[in-house]
Amino acid sequence: MAYVISPPPMPTLPVEGSTNVFPVGRIFCVGRNYADHAREMGDDPQREPPFFFLKPGSAILPEGRDFPYPAFSESVHYEFELVAALGIGGTNIPATDAPKHIYGYAVGLDMTRRDLQDQAKALRRPWEAGKAFDYSAPCSRIQPVARIGHPIRGAIWLDVNGKRAQNSDIAALIWNIPEILAELSKLFTLAPGDLIFTGTPAGVGPVQRGDVLHGCVEGVAELTVRVV
Repeated sequence: MAYVISPPPMPTLPVEGSTNVFPVGRIFCVGRNYADHAREMGDDPQREPPFFFLKPGSAILPEGRDFPYPAFSESVHYEFELVAALGIGGTNIPATDAPKHIYGYAVGLDMTRRDLQDQAKALRRPWEAGKAFDYSAPCSRIQPVARIGHPIRGAIWLDVNGKRAQNSDIAALIWNIPEILAELSKLFTLAPGDLIFTGTPAGVGPVQRGDVLHGCVEGVAELTVRVV
């Protein structure tokens, strides 16, 4: 059986210590998963059930590539995050079993057209134009669990043009990664290749063409992205 049109290439990320690559499926993002970020966005950081939104796998921007400032927006923000990469899928996954479903970890940026997102919120419309646009998910190479284990604490920070903008610890996640995976798998049948962006700490802000973003999660990875 042949395709009637040529399918697009599979989005991939490099894997530390391997010549093979990680195939990227869907990109799930967790909203407001650090209390300080929830407060800066005007919300009460109570431990309510997490909420999720999606980016397509085609939004991935592998490390080493520049982020093109998108058209039709005048306020594009950075949100730096720890990323979990799934090696095993499933549904209704218990939190106690969640770690065995994770192939590895990375760091990434949930780039956001904040002006378009705010317009959508005000009109009670979906967020896709603000969140799921092309190249909106810059991401580092995958660090396999076999190399780094499962990080549960460690500094997470982002510098913009050499100045610290975000600074926290992944231990401050309102919902930790096993809990996120358990809740997400109640709503979706997860698949190998899915990525989970786990939320960003306070300090999000706008970028301009020419800016250099450099972020790190201690013990996981670093990522540098230039805005062009």
